[in-house]
Amino acid sequence: MYGETIAGRRSAYPGCGKDLADGHENTVQFFNEMHRQTLEIIEGLSDEDLTKKCLTPANSEISVWKWLRAMIEHEIHHRAELYIYLNLLDVKTPQIYGLSAEEVQEISVKL
Repeated sequence: MYGETIAGRRSAYPGCGKDLADGHENTVQFFNEMHRQTLEIIEGLSDEDLTKKCLTPANSEISVWKWLRAMIEHEIHHRAELYIYLNLLDVKTPQIYGLSAEEVQEISVKL
């Protein structure tokens, strides 16, 4: 959706159902293909392109660089959702930046 928008196309967002990719392997393959297509669009942008305006799916005008920032914020939001759901299911999640909060607490100076 973000790539389409900065490429000047109307959103063709199909949702996120199993009809797009069913099962782990198909889901990873679908993700990788969408990621590849988005990178192809982003890699083609010039510095000048980043300052141009694009239309969001809601028909709001926004600078391309701001829309790209929104894409990153949106990805962070979804990663956090996944971590919360996994935590509620008592599934240990991999650390992104090293130690977990509990590990940092464990090695911290006790006050």
